[in-house]
Amino acid sequence: MNNQTKNEAEMSNAALLHEANEFVKKGDYEKFLAYCTEDTRWVFIGERILSGKEAVREYMKEFYLEPPVFSVDMTVEEGNSVAVTGEITLKDKSGTGHHYDYCDVWRFENGKIAALKAYVIEKKS
Repeated sequence: MNNQTKNEAEMSNAALLHEANEFVKKGDYEKFLAYCTEDTRWVFIGERILSGKEAVREYMKEFYLEPPVFSVDMTVEEGNSVAVTGEITLKDKSGTGHHYDYCDVWRFENGKIAALKAYVIEKKS
C-alpha cells in the first residue's frame, strides 16, 4: 500500500470531500474526478441527473467556466454519508456571478464519491 492509499484509508469521508473540493477551487477538475467512482451519480434536485464520471466532467466544463467560489457553513458525517451546507458563486459566459445557497448530501463507497444529491437555490438579492 503506497502512502497516498494508506492516508486516504485513514481519512474520514468528510476530510476526503474537503480535500477533493480544494482541487475544484483551483480549477483542477481532473484531480477532483479522481476522488469519484466511475459510476458516480449526481442528482441536482429539480434540475438534472448526471450518471457516471464522464457526465460530471462534461457538467464541469459547461458550468465551471471559472472555478466556483464556495464556502462551507456546516459539515455533518454519518456512516458513508456527508452533508455539507454553504454558499457558492458561479460565473456565466458573460462573466456575471450567480449566487446560490446549497445543501449537498454525498455518499461514499470505499473512500470514493459514489453519489451526490444537491439542493441548490439561487439567491435573488
